[in-house]
Amino acid sequence: KVSKVLKVSKVLKVLKLLRVLRVLRVISIAMNKYRLYRLLVEQQELKDKRHPMLEKNRFMKILMWFMVLYYAAILLLMGAMLPMGFSGMYPGVAAFHVMDGFLPWLLLVDFWIRFVLQETPAQQVRQYSILPVRRSFLMNIYLLRTAFSSGNLFWGFMLVPFGAICVLPLLGWGGFLLWLLGWWLLCVADGLCYLFCRALCMKSFLWVLLPLAVHGGIVALMLVPDKNPLDMPCTVMMYEFAKGNLLYIIGAAALIALFYWANYALQMRMVYNEVAKKEEVELKSATQMNYLNRWGTLGEYLKMEIKLRMRNSQVRMQFFVGIGFILFFSVIQYFSDVYSGAFMSSFVCMYDYMVLGMMTLITIMCYEGNYIDGLMARRESIYALLRAKYYFNTAVLIFPFLIVLPLIIAGRSSLWMNLGYLFLTAGVMYPLVFQMSVYNNNTLPLNQKLTGKQGNMMQNIVSFVALGLPILLEKLLVLVLGDVWGYVALIALGTLGIATHKVWLRNIYTRFMARRYVNMDGFRTSRNS
Repeated sequence: KVSKVLKVSKVLKVLKLLRVLRVLRVISIAMNKYRLYRLLVEQQELKDKRHPMLEKNRFMKILMWFMVLYYAAILLLMGAMLPMGFSGMYPGVAAFHVMDGFLPWLLLVDFWIRFVLQETPAQQVRQYSILPVRRSFLMNIYLLRTAFSSGNLFWGFMLVPFGAICVLPLLGWGGFLLWLLGWWLLCVADGLCYLFCRALCMKSFLWVLLPLAVHGGIVALMLVPDKNPLDMPCTVMMYEFAKGNLLYIIGAAALIALFYWANYALQMRMVYNEVAKKEEVELKSATQMNYLNRWGTLGEYLKMEIKLRMRNSQVRMQFFVGIGFILFFSVIQYFSDVYSGAFMSSFVCMYDYMVLGMMTLITIMCYEGNYIDGLMARRESIYALLRAKYYFNTAVLIFPFLIVLPLIIAGRSSLWMNLGYLFLTAGVMYPLVFQMSVYNNNTLPLNQKLTGKQGNMMQNIVSFVALGLPILLEKLLVLVLGDVWGYVALIALGTLGIATHKVWLRNIYTRFMARRYVNMDGFRTSRNS
């Protein structure tokens, strides 16, 4: 009996030891994953800090922070002013209920802003694909960091002061914090929905029709009927959040979990197919474009510009997405008065003419970084390439004019405004954006859509500035000279820039060649990074 008791005690000790070892193993795995997580976070921060274009351009760092503070100040001002505007809009209705009725509009704006500022997690996984790190772990890390990033709190600059004025006095601190929690959960769900749609759009540009159709239906549902049918459900939902109704909070969490799972499944499969170079090869006939041979060397570079958009999926998708946006805004302008205001009509008109050029010219020379050594082998080939890019993008401006022409005929858009922005884009804004060719030195992939790099923050900031300057210039000239003569002045400025295009293109070429070794080193370094 004593021997049996000793044997049982030994077995129990072994089992306890095994349990302790198992717990230690779990703790060790968790610590290793935490160290790996911290390493990934540090590398991402170093990547942002050490980007060559930001390291060498202190002005862009200052401009980046200025734009962040500028938009934060605008949201703070809106959060402080909206309570006064909403308080008397509907008798007996609290101002925050009116704000909650605008929930669909805010989520729509939040969704489309992310197309400019936010990358998909799969774009950050590729550089670790050859390391002995589980791709599922990397995808979960980047999905969580993207979904719950601080960018989802940016609307708080408007919501916090608004809620402090309108919600806090009525519902107390608990209702105020729960109301903010509801807004944050819906912004997180909207961000994950964007990630899913963005991944599909990068696979095929036709998928952009999905969010356009859904959001177009939502906008039509809110504008066409006499009474907005989404107003009351949104108000009730946000009020239930403020009251702490667990059913609504669990429902929002379940929606986030659903979008998270959909993103994980979709992006893991697409990343595997792209990293493994799994693709369907389709035989295509080569287009000769012999009609451009009369232009000699310039004609050859024009052919290269056309083929860049015809044969490379990334650039082709950008072109068709731009056309889709122009059509979308034109249809809304034709059937609705949403953009009939002075500022919005100017903004939409300016956007129509600048979107096609801005999508590619803000990253000018980045796609050519894939074959920059061949371009530099011939004398003045870069100058001929810049001329071809300018002629091609100027000729492309005919597409938005033809799309907007029915609006001009129907009297929904001003002919003088369209001509003013057409010439201003070709003669003023293109010369400004072409300056990026001197400083861009990071190669962008031609066909990798999901795991490839998608530009950088500096280029996004420059695009925002370029979209703001034309409206400021237009409003100033119209204020000083009047409607017609203000647009005539815009046409004159654009004509001057077009007439002197060889002068400023030659200046850009000279400055590019002065930096050619720095730029070529950047193109080579980032080509396979």
